[in-house]
Amino acid sequence: MKNIWILAGETSGDIYGARLAQELRDIAKENNEEVTFTGMGGPKMMESGIPVKVDSTELGVVGIFEVTKMLFTFIKIYFYLVREAKKERPDAVILIDYPGFNLLFALAMWRNNIKVVWYVCPHLWVWAKWRLPVLARICYKMLVIFPFEVEVFEPTPLRAEFVGHPLIDLVAERRDPSITRDMNSFLLLPGSRALEVKRLLPTMLESITELAPKHPELRFYLSTPREKVAKQCREIYEKFRKKHPDVPDVSISVGDTAQWQQRAGTGIAASGTVTVESAISGLPLVVGYRMGWGTVLVALVLVRLYRGFFTMVNIIANREVFPEFFQHKFCPANIVPAVEAFLPGGARRKQVEADMLEVKQLLSPRSSSAARQAALACYDAAEKAQKEGIDHE
Repeated sequence: MKNIWILAGETSGDIYGARLAQELRDIAKENNEEVTFTGMGGPKMMESGIPVKVDSTELGVVGIFEVTKMLFTFIKIYFYLVREAKKERPDAVILIDYPGFNLLFALAMWRNNIKVVWYVCPHLWVWAKWRLPVLARICYKMLVIFPFEVEVFEPTPLRAEFVGHPLIDLVAERRDPSITRDMNSFLLLPGSRALEVKRLLPTMLESITELAPKHPELRFYLSTPREKVAKQCREIYEKFRKKHPDVPDVSISVGDTAQWQQRAGTGIAASGTVTVESAISGLPLVVGYRMGWGTVLVALVLVRLYRGFFTMVNIIANREVFPEFFQHKFCPANIVPAVEAFLPGGARRKQVEADMLEVKQLLSPRSSSAARQAALACYDAAEKAQKEGIDHE
């Protein structure tokens, strides 16, 4: 019997954790063994049968000051999970992204001689390269989902393995052969966090208000991951409509982002995992992001853009695939012409389609599936931890 913990603090990590657990169960079955799970996660991990100790559904916050507001919550969760790990002594702890919390937790596990496998590398190569040696010391293995990340860890003794991006598998599984791309459907993806939506959606609405009269064939849709986010989007839209009655109709839906990424012709999105998912699905996006100015000032000191971009699709390709606009540059004056270049017959439509295919190829695992490769590495860590425990006894 292997006891494995999985810790995921954000929506994407929750999805990856659920898939990883299933692959680990399959591997255990193939070896006539059993595996149990617990940890921290959201609805997908819980649906997959993991009895999580902490529900992380609302823990995905961004920004220095936003995190500070929830500091005591994070401290309480951290000490609770450390205490539980000391009692249960899991064979391996799998940390999925979520660096602020997981770095401290990894350090605690290392001090207690519990093996840590990090799945989905924290972007330390952007904001904290000086922490790489620390990470190399406290982690047993790093499983990276972007091919360039193997090079990042080459100067350290940490074993980094490229396992492919889990979204390659997930997008393929979600694909509905009955859905065809409708070039006149336009998708808005304002994010999954309340502050993202608050800061980005009004500008998206301003942009489509300007875009609609020039392209009357377009129909506008907005997809959200949860009803709570959809409710916020409806409130912002209605408030915007009172001031701007010429804003086009926008259909707001919940839980169908994957279908819209397959169906829509073009879109505008918040920077994040959704941009990678869209590129794999073949949906061209104009990308933007805004933070509180206090966070931006701190970021100017700490953050160095890797390869000169903040959108992951562009970092992977090492060139601009999706136009990206930060802070005040995310405005209709920049967004509208960038969108028009991606519309059917636009100057950049054919090029972006070719670029998205290249990104998909770069992210594809070298063999089997991304989740399977990651699960094999995690299972190996748990196996070695058990063997070392038996040898020590």
